[in-house]
Amino acid sequence: MKVLVTGVRGQLGYDVVNELEKRGMEAVGVDIQEMDITDGESVDRVVRASSPDAVIHCAAYTAVDAAEENEELCRRVNADGTKNIARVCRDLDIKLLYVSTDYVFNGEGERFWEPEDERAPKSVYGQTKYEGELAVQDMLDKYFIVRIAWVFGVNGKNFVKTMLNLSRNHDSLTVVNDQFGSPTYTYDLARLLVDMILTEKYGVYHATNEGVCSWYDFACAIFREAGIEMDVRPVTTEEYGARAARPANSRMSKEKLTENGFERLPEWQDALKRYIGILKEQKFI
Repeated sequence: MKVLVTGVRGQLGYDVVNELEKRGMEAVGVDIQEMDITDGESVDRVVRASSPDAVIHCAAYTAVDAAEENEELCRRVNADGTKNIARVCRDLDIKLLYVSTDYVFNGEGERFWEPEDERAPKSVYGQTKYEGELAVQDMLDKYFIVRIAWVFGVNGKNFVKTMLNLSRNHDSLTVVNDQFGSPTYTYDLARLLVDMILTEKYGVYHATNEGVCSWYDFACAIFREAGIEMDVRPVTTEEYGARAARPANSRMSKEKLTENGFERLPEWQDALKRYIGILKEQKFI
């Protein structure tokens, strides 16, 4: 099987390509240098030349705060870019897996979001990813939409690396304690996405590592696992004052994975332990 993967230089795209190759499949990894997803002709040309059996679309504009001031660019990438990919997948009759986000929900309440729940994003980033979902659903029958959250991986920037970098020149940090979700290790997620693309069990799914925590809980676990003494102080979202609205509730139900025979991801604490081990091997810590 040949799979084209967008966003190969990002955290998830990098691990997806590695997972495909590990299983003996042919992976065609592209990023903006090889295929500008905002350019319909570029997308059409590269996908047709690659002639894949499937596309896993990881590329996205993910700078949540910056998106509030760069709405046009964010929409070109997340909505129009996804539409360009969906169009060529439709024309070539190939399956598409689109990676989406918890930000498509309003983030209110405490219950776990179900895949078919109403989408009501509160940020530019969330709105444009929602528009990407709509493009996929409107244009295709053979699609997977997989919503993820709180992602960390070896290749690229993430919350774990940010916390560890800040610890180099800070004795104390403030971290939000009223937003709840599930950290997601791209190494684990990549396995699931490849499992999915090998099937025809199409639809909308949620995929994170198991367990729920706050960002504060997550930060404390990071320093504990890394063996770093750090005074971590909890603050509210209002006190922290980020530019873009963040979902207070990013708990997402993964029951649909179980129902369709997919293996769910390990507990987030287990994922963090393995990830910190790799960062130590790489001398990041």
